[in-house]
Amino acid sequence: MSRVGKMPVTIPAGVDVAIKQDQISVKGTGGALFLNLNALVTITSDAGKLSFVPANDSREADAMSGTMRQLVNNMVVGVTKGFEKKLNLVGVGYKAQAAGTKLNLTVGYSHPVDKEMPAGISVATPTPTEIVIKGADRQRVGQVAAEIRAIRPPEPYKGKGIRYSDEKITIKETKKK
Repeated sequence: MSRVGKMPVTIPAGVDVAIKQDQISVKGTGGALFLNLNALVTITSDAGKLSFVPANDSREADAMSGTMRQLVNNMVVGVTKGFEKKLNLVGVGYKAQAAGTKLNLTVGYSHPVDKEMPAGISVATPTPTEIVIKGADRQRVGQVAAEIRAIRPPEPYKGKGIRYSDEKITIKETKKK
């Protein structure tokens, strides 16, 4: 059995988990998240803990029990604490400005780039070269961060571009005559 799948998910106070036939919903102070259930996993709730058991002895059911457990755990953490990603802009004249649900980027193109944030995702710019993306859904926060990074990914010769705050860029040596 999956090591991750064996661990139960503890439900903190203030979080409401509802298991229906084909869907699990988690509601808390950070919002509400929904996940479709898989037929290969059986979920049981007892005394504030959720347990995930494979429905049969197949390898797929075993793997899916660990996956479902982690997805539900991410939902519980998301509605209580939330998730965030930090991006840095490196380059002369590169700057970002958050205005409501829009992010305005000036990253070396002939025009400014506007990025609309989806519902449930908030963006902030503490400094003109920092972007902080926050939300309850871990997958959506990571996807929005990846889309913003893809606007101007770091280039390998000078390191200019949009990068994650913990990302290390290896600088290539230029061509010699």
